[in-house]
Amino acid sequence: NLKRAEGHLPEDVLVLRSIIDVNLPKFLSPDVPLFEGITSDLYPGVELPAPDRAAMRRAFETVCVERNLQATPYFWDKVVQIYDMMVVRHGFMIVGMPFSGKTSAWKVLA
Repeated sequence: NLKRAEGHLPEDVLVLRSIIDVNLPKFLSPDVPLFEGITSDLYPGVELPAPDRAAMRRAFETVCVERNLQATPYFWDKVVQIYDMMVVRHGFMIVGMPFSGKTSAWKVLA
């Protein structure tokens, strides 16, 4: 899917984006800097262009208003991570502390 959608990008950028999209949502926050260090060592100088998520962002904000949720940057990041996992996996689990927004995040995508 990524190669079809972003076929104009160089292959190293596509590979790095797919590695990040698949693995980053699985890490705990203390592990993220280590992962970013490893990917920057494996792909030095590779700059990832930000994906165009303008339409998704507008829909996210609309749904948050409808559901009386706060559209914070943290919540947006979690929704994007869940979406990315849905795109690349057939099934997955959302785990975390109670009342951390797991149910609200996937329902925003519904």
